[in-house]
Amino acid sequence: MYDVIVVGAGPAGLGAAIEAAKAGASVLILDENDRPGGQLFKQIHKFFGSGDHYAGTRGFRIGENLLKEAADAGVEIKLSTRVWGLYPGGIVAAATEEESRLYHGRYLILATGASENSLVFKGNTLPGVITAGAAQTMVNIRHVRPGETAVVVGSGNVGLIVSYQLMQAGMDVAAIVEAAPEVTGYAVHAAKVRRAGVPILTSHTVVEGRGERELEAVVIAEVDDRFRVIPGTEQTIKADTLCVAVGLTPRTELSAIAGCRMAYSPALGGRIPAHNEDLETTKPGILIAGDLSGIEEASTALDEGRLAGTKAAEGLGLLTPAAAETRKALIRNRIAALRQGRFGDKRRIAKQVLWDEYKNRGDNT
Repeated sequence: MYDVIVVGAGPAGLGAAIEAAKAGASVLILDENDRPGGQLFKQIHKFFGSGDHYAGTRGFRIGENLLKEAADAGVEIKLSTRVWGLYPGGIVAAATEEESRLYHGRYLILATGASENSLVFKGNTLPGVITAGAAQTMVNIRHVRPGETAVVVGSGNVGLIVSYQLMQAGMDVAAIVEAAPEVTGYAVHAAKVRRAGVPILTSHTVVEGRGERELEAVVIAEVDDRFRVIPGTEQTIKADTLCVAVGLTPRTELSAIAGCRMAYSPALGGRIPAHNEDLETTKPGILIAGDLSGIEEASTALDEGRLAGTKAAEGLGLLTPAAAETRKALIRNRIAALRQGRFGDKRRIAKQVLWDEYKNRGDNT
């Protein structure tokens, strides 16, 4: 029996586990991967924000700091363990390669993250067509170049950052292709790749990947204001790597089978569990954090985890309501600071809509 079981050892899961454990809870993290830290260990760039958000620290260093903090707090982590079932009474079914067993937790925090989106086009299954996450795993963790010349699809922060990291690994990035009429990521990231000589082609999309046995060239074309290909604008770029960075979709499988009421928010990635400001779902004892509650930055995921962990500690009686509220207010203020500006405003408004809907629903089912 554990006080808190956390599913997912990324920044959200680690943040939740640390907060609950520091309050005195017995905490178990279950993660299907063979190493903890989630996406943090793929991030070699320095993070933005304040000191509370590890500003100026590279992502993998943040991961190391969080793992040490979790170990010091007494958090137990089981890796290569896939959660496949959730049952009433806080029962969690999980399996390794050797066995399947049940765990019992008084609170469950789901920090299951997100999966990468892809694109449908002719030749999209050719070897050499990869996702941004795969590219980061290859160059930043395995230290292997995917190829010699890349085309990157998507000018969000991920696409821009991955483009620069591919160049750091010694690859040539021939172009970044973006269907929207403007760059969708931070200007600072875009300026960095432009200074390196990489063209960002807005209002363009991928039409085809060409090659006999593997990718050899990428055909792109301009699109109109309804994202339809404009005939006659096609051009071919010689490349052996096509990196797709077109967003994420929250991994809602476990929250759905747990019976959490679902909501829909395009600004937050689509279908996600309905939740309140404390990240409580409509199922008592089940909280969420990170990309499962809406696609945002790693810094936001970490603080959402801390918020969920604090709420669980309060529910367990390990924090008084006054002490918990003081801590939650501090975390909420940090999250609010991250939801400012051009990109954050949409997410802040979308979150408020979700919270209001949760409160007004009334039946909490």
